[in-house]
Amino acid sequence: MIAERHAALARGRRAEALAAWRLRLAGWRILARNLKLPQGEIDIVARRGAVVAFVEVKTRAELATAADAVTARQRRRIRNAAAGFLARRPDLAGLVLRFDAILVIGMWPRHMPDAWQHDARPRGGRGDG
Repeated sequence: MIAERHAALARGRRAEALAAWRLRLAGWRILARNLKLPQGEIDIVARRGAVVAFVEVKTRAELATAADAVTARQRRRIRNAAAGFLARRPDLAGLVLRFDAILVIGMWPRHMPDAWQHDARPRGGRGDG
């Protein structure tokens, strides 16, 4: 059981590193990684131009199961953590805020811009963010 947990954590760290790499290649600046606040956790906070994206990273064998892995409870916690982050970063006030997902299937991270709003389920996109 402990070995499985360690393996899962290693997969998660690898997926987050790939996601950050993918964002940087697309011109995003990483503002925070593995952000832990009393309100919740955010895998990656990134900015490109006037957009700040709060990014949840999921790795699974298939795209559909990765998208389904972002639960309503997680979306609420990410939204609450985003509010806590923004309260500490008044320099970001007035920018466009967005909730993205990066789904890592195998070795390629697929960026799903504006993956959810409020409590909606993640939705598919062109993955071109």
